[in-house]
Amino acid sequence: MKCSHFNVSLFDKDGVILEVMQDKQYEENSLASVWVVGTQWSENIAGNNAAGTAIFYKKPIRIFGSQHYCHAYHKYAVSSAPIFSPEGKLIGGLTIIGYHFGAHPHTLGIAIAAAQAIENELRSQKALDAVNTTSNNQKTVISNIPEAIITIDSQDYISFMNGHAKKMFHVSTPSLEGMHLKDVLGAINQHFLEIIDHNESISDMELRIYTRSGSGDFTLTCNPIISPDGSFTGKIIFLSGIKRARTLVTKMIGAKAKFHFEDIYGQHPAFLKTLEEARMISQSTSTVLLLGKSGTGKDLFAQAIHNASPRKDGPYIAINCAAIPRDLITSEFFGYSEGAFTGSRKGGNQGKFELADGGTIFLDEIAEMPLELQSVLLRVIEEKSVTRIGGTNIRPVDVRIIAATNKDLKEEIRKGAFREDLYYRLNVFSINLIPLQERPDDILLLMNLFVRKYEPSLNKRIIRIHPDVITTFLNYPWPGNIRELQNIIERMMNIVCSNELTPDLIPEEIIGCGKISSTDKFMESPEETERKTIFKLRHLKFPKNIIAQKMNISRMTLYRKMKKYGLT
Repeated sequence: MKCSHFNVSLFDKDGVILEVMQDKQYEENSLASVWVVGTQWSENIAGNNAAGTAIFYKKPIRIFGSQHYCHAYHKYAVSSAPIFSPEGKLIGGLTIIGYHFGAHPHTLGIAIAAAQAIENELRSQKALDAVNTTSNNQKTVISNIPEAIITIDSQDYISFMNGHAKKMFHVSTPSLEGMHLKDVLGAINQHFLEIIDHNESISDMELRIYTRSGSGDFTLTCNPIISPDGSFTGKIIFLSGIKRARTLVTKMIGAKAKFHFEDIYGQHPAFLKTLEEARMISQSTSTVLLLGKSGTGKDLFAQAIHNASPRKDGPYIAINCAAIPRDLITSEFFGYSEGAFTGSRKGGNQGKFELADGGTIFLDEIAEMPLELQSVLLRVIEEKSVTRIGGTNIRPVDVRIIAATNKDLKEEIRKGAFREDLYYRLNVFSINLIPLQERPDDILLLMNLFVRKYEPSLNKRIIRIHPDVITTFLNYPWPGNIRELQNIIERMMNIVCSNELTPDLIPEEIIGCGKISSTDKFMESPEETERKTIFKLRHLKFPKNIIAQKMNISRMTLYRKMKKYGLT
């Protein structure tokens, strides 16, 4: 943060500022009088602020401008991350404060990384204390830490290696004390040995380690061991599997599917068949292609398939292929290595496929993916591995792909906008989601569902939906499908002043808009139109007297017509 306007601060679990760090040339600002060591910024004292709110939720948070309770902070953007002890207890946190006009989305990531580095240092200190104590009980504690731990002296001779490290390097020798690190790791790990020798301290560096069973990607943390008299006596090395780190990252960023099949409602026979197909394919690892118009619930189905699959405990990463800028989509998908391009993050960055390792990746609007990336995606699907931009290491990934589109992919292939080989690779199992217009049985069901959903949040209680509202909704084609129906119900719930949804609440754009669109349907006979109307109202369980009133006929005439059309 040197030579920048940013202020970096540490606070304890009560929100008390412990340390404020900033270049002296930028210290003269409105922060100088209020954000000082010893002041307390817990929520119950200072209202909404990055330090207090991060403590309250125990999660990373970014607060921008007027989201701060204190007016003095309305010109700042603050990113904050909590810090936990090795035992998992909240002990404080770290904030990065900057002017909101210079705010950058990666600032929160920097705060999280800094907090994790502190946690790593705390774990190192704890492990170091245990190593310096010859007690067998303390060595047992170290052996059960999930990282591989190795301690070496100043000449790289091993003084301790825990069980995870022995298992990693397939070491069967009971005692390794006195052996040189190079003799255990082998010349094939020369790059790793050079890094250890040429760096006094290392934090979370990604590198590849070679063992007898192959190679793997790890994060390396290495710190010096200092004796009580201040002299250097060796180093302690931590190696943690990248896959475990990815699991922690995906949990922190909320990469989790929320919806299950139990959250999907419908009673139309064709829709129930689609639902059953999705349940069946969820047990497989095959690629799934979801086809359907916008608003039919493709993302909902993708999440439900993941949560019903054996991968339910793994990450769920959703990507909208149309929302990522063309020049960033490759790095978003596959990540990049350090120095791959100007402005790239030190140490590189994992892509979405690496983050989804062991889980599911949902590629929404797959038809919008650029042609040049389609060929790369095809290779990833076939080889089950990725290579970061600017890198040479091939990284295996175990990812299930669910793709979705509202376009006709065969037509896109004909136009040259989509690769035919990718289409057949994705189309292992396709599921066609039925538009709402073809599910009239479900309209009233979904209307009631959305009414009940918005009642608590809007503090409304609806006991009746006017029959004319139902008729209008049944005759509307719903081009936006379930999403449009949900939005209209939410809009009506916002403005209703009684306990009934009435026709005057219906947006003007759908009033009088019927489902009939083709010339053939305009030529439908009056008898057929009458038969369909009676059938729909009967199916929705309207009383016969109400049906007769709506059709402006007597009840006896209704009975006669029902008998005529075979609807009794």
